[in-house]
Amino acid sequence: MGGPEQILNVALIGNPNSGKTSVFNRLTGLNQQVGNFPGITVDKKTGDYKLPDGNKAKITDLPGVYSLYPNTTDERIVLEVLLDPDSGLRPDLILYVADASNLERHLVLLSQIMDLGFPVVLLLNMVDLVEKSRECNDVQLANMLQIPVIKVNGRTGVGIKEIGEVIVRMEEKSHEKFLEVRDYSATTIDQVKDIYQIDNDYHALLIAHNYQKLRFLEVEEKEKIGRLLENSEFKSIGLQFEEIMARYERLHEVVSSLVDEIVVDGDTPTAKADRILTHPIWGSLIFLATLFLIFQAIFAWASYPMDWIDSGVAQLSDYLHHNLPRNLFTDFLIEGLLAGIGGIVIFIPQITILFLLVAILEETGYMSRAVFLSDNIMRRFGLNGRSIVSLISGVACAVPAVMSTRTISNTKERLITIFVTPFISCSARIPVFAILVAFAVPADSSLGFFNLQGIVLMGLYTMGVIAALGSSWVLHRIVKSESKSLLMMELPSYSKPYWKNVGITAYEKVKVFVMSAGKIILVISILLWFLASFGPVEKMAQVESDTRFELAELRLSEEEIENRIAAKKIEHSYAGILGKTIEPVIRPLGFDWKIGIALITSFAAREVFVSTMATIYSVGSSQNEQTLKQRMSREVFFDDGEKVYSKATAFSLLVFYVLAMQCISTLAIVKRETNSWAIPIVQLVYMTGLAYILSLITYQLLS
Repeated sequence: MGGPEQILNVALIGNPNSGKTSVFNRLTGLNQQVGNFPGITVDKKTGDYKLPDGNKAKITDLPGVYSLYPNTTDERIVLEVLLDPDSGLRPDLILYVADASNLERHLVLLSQIMDLGFPVVLLLNMVDLVEKSRECNDVQLANMLQIPVIKVNGRTGVGIKEIGEVIVRMEEKSHEKFLEVRDYSATTIDQVKDIYQIDNDYHALLIAHNYQKLRFLEVEEKEKIGRLLENSEFKSIGLQFEEIMARYERLHEVVSSLVDEIVVDGDTPTAKADRILTHPIWGSLIFLATLFLIFQAIFAWASYPMDWIDSGVAQLSDYLHHNLPRNLFTDFLIEGLLAGIGGIVIFIPQITILFLLVAILEETGYMSRAVFLSDNIMRRFGLNGRSIVSLISGVACAVPAVMSTRTISNTKERLITIFVTPFISCSARIPVFAILVAFAVPADSSLGFFNLQGIVLMGLYTMGVIAALGSSWVLHRIVKSESKSLLMMELPSYSKPYWKNVGITAYEKVKVFVMSAGKIILVISILLWFLASFGPVEKMAQVESDTRFELAELRLSEEEIENRIAAKKIEHSYAGILGKTIEPVIRPLGFDWKIGIALITSFAAREVFVSTMATIYSVGSSQNEQTLKQRMSREVFFDDGEKVYSKATAFSLLVFYVLAMQCISTLAIVKRETNSWAIPIVQLVYMTGLAYILSLITYQLLS
């Protein structure tokens, strides 16, 4: 009582599709943080879990892997977390999540972890899907493995309470070894143990197998181990195969003695559904129809809350304009902060709907089928089925999508996937698409029962996919590689989505989007307001004097005069100078200097385009009760009086934003993932050039 709170470091480990994330969400709720592993740009999710005795467990959700022999970055990370004594991440306890319907396969990784000597609790997940076809004696399994075994269901919460109770009373217990690694090469293992000063045989064997891939090993140690293995003719690949097969045989005996199969008439519901959903033709059509409905929902369902937010921001801006004193701070508050932040908040409903629907597809197990269906198609373009994970992830954000390519073991396929992933339109482009599609296609346009704006939105995403696959096809023939890759993955059973998991997943992604975008928008909105409100002092004074002289003979109110002066001033402000400088280059695309400013600022983050427009069109305007769309719709070119946001300009700008490099963050992550500036520079030049050419063609054809 009253003593210091102890924090237990717990790791969640398991195969992909074992339901590990559902268990993690159940244990931690919304007490989660997303960060990077030290020195590595790979996301790690951590969360706090209050134990029954009052202490706290810090739970880290490690990437899903199949074994401790690393072929991908994710697998290497898990191995390093377990082996590196100085990482600060080595767990005090491991919660191992296994799919109860595939015990033999899922227990291989468990046996490897146990041989490293870690205290382990085995969580048999998805028991509700298993009990109809087999019965597993968890008590006998616990006795045989000599570790606690708990039947859980991450979706419903079954067994979650028991996890905390077991952690509290958990003591390190000896368990029987699955293998006697000394049978392989006692001399080699002893020498590796001596070089690295460890006392665990299996730990030494893993270092011998993977010494070249482990980041934490010193160069001198790697050289010693390398010479030792060469002298002892240590056959790494052969021993890995022997060991894995030995584990399978051992585990088959264990599981077959504990699991009783129940004869079930007919196929399982999953098998019946997969005959259609994974069919080369029908499955692909269903997948395309699913994507089509998602894009319809983004526009149709989000229209009402977006209108409410848009109207609310306009009314708040008008209220502040009429009730606050006219000074520099008021202008900054209304024209800078409120206009910029309002320009992104309005699109939260659309982004939320997107993340909710994607989370439902993941929860039901359907997303794995998308990977399976895509493999044959992806290979024709020099990719593989795992590339579709990155491409689909790119719908949310290109940064984690590029990072997710670490699961692709083939170097050529990984580099091509990294190069083309930014073509997939991310969620940050939704605000841009939403406001521009409104100018390209009237809101009341429809094609039968379908909203035409939703169809155009899907067309924009399809254009990005075509650009990605077309570029992949070209790169596949330019980049040479002799190695081949195979797609091996598990298709989980279909299940009803657990709505709490869906809600937590969508909430976390929207939160990250809003918070990360909010920081950028805040800084850029302040900078833009300054650039649009100030300019060379003498020039700005001259503009005001000349404008007043020109308007002297016109019988205008003082407010109208001030608005005319403000419009002239912004054209000669620092922002105006920047826009005017690049206008000759972008004018053939149908863009004016104000759009030019947005093109530059949105390179920080695509969603900044809308806040840039909101800031530029707010500076000097007394018509704050009008929405951003209304202000933009009145904009005309100075030379010919034509509307700026015509159908031709809107489509041209949409094409540009589909194809141009997304943002500077994407370039930075590509540089870190490839450890080279060459690829991101070529990426930037190629994508910008392609976007410019096709935007030029689009505008010239439509105008």
